Amino acid sequence: MLIVGPLGVGKTTLIGTVSEIKPLFTEAVMTQAGARVDAPAHGTKDTTTVALDFGRITVAGDLVLYLFGTPGQHRFLPAWRDLAKGALGALALIDPRDVAASFDVLGHLEDLGLPFAVAVNVFPDSPQHHDAELRKALDLLPDTPLVLCDARDQTSSIQALIALVRHLILAATETP
Repeated sequence: MLIVGPLGVGKTTLIGTVSEIKPLFTEAVMTQAGARVDAPAHGTKDTTTVALDFGRITVAGDLVLYLFGTPGQHRFLPAWRDLAKGALGALALIDPRDVAASFDVLGHLEDLGLPFAVAVNVFPDSPQHHDAELRKALDLLPDTPLVLCDARDQTSSIQALIALVRHLILAATETP
């Protein structure tokens, strides 16, 4: 499974929160040279994922999910394409303080033909949006799961992943 979203949305945090193994993080210090293109919309972030994050979680019995977190910057899109090969689906994290930052992310998933669920990562200063508002703003199909999530909370993050898995199972078992 891919964990995708814009810079600073909580992808690394979510993987670290749910992984049952010590996660692999490829964080690097953000430099002044990249400050123009790597500035997160909110907060003070001083590191960024430069290759991928990796974690693993057993959902039930022998159902094991391998989680691959993607970098949030557009220049890493080729890495997304490579990571998407063989992926069953993606969990797209969005920041409710900057919904527009997720437009490119969702477009990339659609271009890749990868089924996905959307998790709204709730931050302490997040505005509250109604589901209908978010669905319209993100141009989501009616069957695309939309859930609230706190990437710092294990139960909340696991519930977001379960919503994605349910969506994938339903899509795979529907008759055309």
